[in-house]
Amino acid sequence: MEARDTDLKKELDATLHARRELGEEYETALVDSFLEKVDQRIDAAVERRVRRQFAETQMAAARDARSPKATDSWGERFGFGIVSLVLAVPLSAIGAGTAHLPGLLVTWVGIVGVNVVQAARTSPALFGARRPQKDDNWES
Repeated sequence: MEARDTDLKKELDATLHARRELGEEYETALVDSFLEKVDQRIDAAVERRVRRQFAETQMAAARDARSPKATDSWGERFGFGIVSLVLAVPLSAIGAGTAHLPGLLVTWVGIVGVNVVQAARTSPALFGARRPQKDDNWES
């Protein structure tokens, strides 16, 4: 964080120095240029926070250890799949736009991961697990 503040201070010093050398007629262009750099830094910080919050939300959903309920139906699973595909479009655009192919791959690994967790949660038999029965004794 401190390095970014130092970079921003250097940018401001350079802008002020250029204004002194070029005169008042370039002041508006120099200020606009500096403000554009500040806007870019703010946008990057907001994007990092949004991505972090989204990742935390995905992790919380993946950690949800609730057992499947009788209300978990095919419709719920289908709806989850549709929603994840709809959200995949803007997430793919953000990932590819930010980090190109690696960003796109990371995005889709996350999407597939969330869907695998959802499938394992709602249908443990798909992955070879079995649901505990009421009469199972887990203690030795």
